[in-house]
Amino acid sequence: QVQLVESGGGLVQTGGSLRLSCAASGRTFSGYVMGWFRQAPGKDREFVAAIAWVGGNTYYGDSVKGRFTISRDNAKNAVYLQMNVLKPEDTAVYYCAAEFGVFGSNEAESFGSWGQGTQVTVSS
Repeated sequence: QVQLVESGGGLVQTGGSLRLSCAASGRTFSGYVMGWFRQAPGKDREFVAAIAWVGGNTYYGDSVKGRFTISRDNAKNAVYLQMNVLKPEDTAVYYCAAEFGVFGSNEAESFGSWGQGTQVTVSS
């Protein structure tokens, strides 16, 4: 059973940076896609970024391109989201997600394993 645990959220001022981490366990992740999604109050869950566990190819949501970077450390079974130039509209709960063989998908419904989320708040 896949387990995902996020950390690194917090309060940051506009223009600041945060690095989220996702610790993954429960199986080997070869062939998996690891993603980050976010959900603000009253809004649908939004795709942020995803990375292929093998090869490291990435893709991003339009609202974060050029500001956020997703990466992974296969040896540590960890996925990261470096967030720079943060804006108040980035405020949300950020979730780590995983699924086998869904590279290219930005749909939350495509991912079957989820973490509990970590709050990111960007003050103006």
